[in-house]
Amino acid sequence: MTNRILITGGAGFIGSHTADRLLREGYTVRILDSLDPKIHPDGIPDYLSPEFELIVGDVRDRDVLRRALQDVSGVIHLAAYQDYLPDLSTFFSTNVVSTALIYELIVAEKLPVEKVVIASSQFVQGEGLYKDSSGRVVSPPFRTREQLGRGEWEHRDERGEVMEWIPTPPTHTAPPNAYALSKCSQEQQGIVFGERYNIPTAVMRYSIVQGSRQSFHNAYSGACRIFSLSYHFGEAPTIYEDGEQVRDFVNIHDVVDANVRVLQSESANSKVFAVGGGRACSIREFDRIVARQFGREDLQPNIPGEFRYGDTRHAVSDISQLMELGWEPKHSIEDSVAEYANYLREMEGLKNVIGRAREKMKGLNVIGSSSQQ
Repeated sequence: MTNRILITGGAGFIGSHTADRLLREGYTVRILDSLDPKIHPDGIPDYLSPEFELIVGDVRDRDVLRRALQDVSGVIHLAAYQDYLPDLSTFFSTNVVSTALIYELIVAEKLPVEKVVIASSQFVQGEGLYKDSSGRVVSPPFRTREQLGRGEWEHRDERGEVMEWIPTPPTHTAPPNAYALSKCSQEQQGIVFGERYNIPTAVMRYSIVQGSRQSFHNAYSGACRIFSLSYHFGEAPTIYEDGEQVRDFVNIHDVVDANVRVLQSESANSKVFAVGGGRACSIREFDRIVARQFGREDLQPNIPGEFRYGDTRHAVSDISQLMELGWEPKHSIEDSVAEYANYLREMEGLKNVIGRAREKMKGLNVIGSSSQQ
């Protein structure tokens, strides 16, 4: 048996960093990536080591995936479709079908794969868990466009009291959109197929991952990208809602640590792990962290009362199960922003990226405005 690991989506943000770590630890790394021009407009990224074996192809292509799976001892399945586009079937044809096909080929070809690690997303938990005014733990429904249009950002209980968010464990699922539904299916496939066909599997439910190599062209890549680009070019970013929503940011190198740990741990089999930073951070606080990194504390963000329909109010994961394996987040939010800022400063031709992404979301009717402003 070889120590070759296949990483689908391995040319991307999380995949390439994971590949680098595995290479340093003595593994042979094979990457399967479509090199989607929306994410990789310049083709093969220059950060990919020539020591990697690169297969360019679609993870849904049976012949391509069969070739990629030959002689590997493990699979880290990161390839995924994510976007604000309402092309609902693409989320399932890419994320769900590719996962099923991995297991199908392992079984059909009797491939001696010793471990599969599947990438999921915090979005699977939806709005997460809250405590109401009586102390009950509840799972609120997603906020309606009408509620957001009134500027009512918080979840309230039956008495009209603002509820208290709590860290959400990976046992909770409430997928609110096509992307989350597809990732939830991937989680379930990993656990069910892994146990049914004796293919050891672990699932990683990532929070908001930050660090270098995040695509500047992916509108889905979030606050770090938007705020950093804004302050880099001396512009004030726009904060949605009131900026008091909290998020769970996790550093890319902590994510890589988690990936490698579960890959190598039998105790991780048949489990879903939340991978977060262990610290809640409001968007207002995060904005100031980014502003300080770029020396633009003089600029204040715009908070016009706009919202992105489909955003969760508060999202923080309970990472205690992963910590039981001996893992813990070691890098701060400031570390992540500093690394991303240094990466950004090396790039060119990014001036219009934010505007294009914002216009795209407006065109898709994702961005709305509150009547309270």
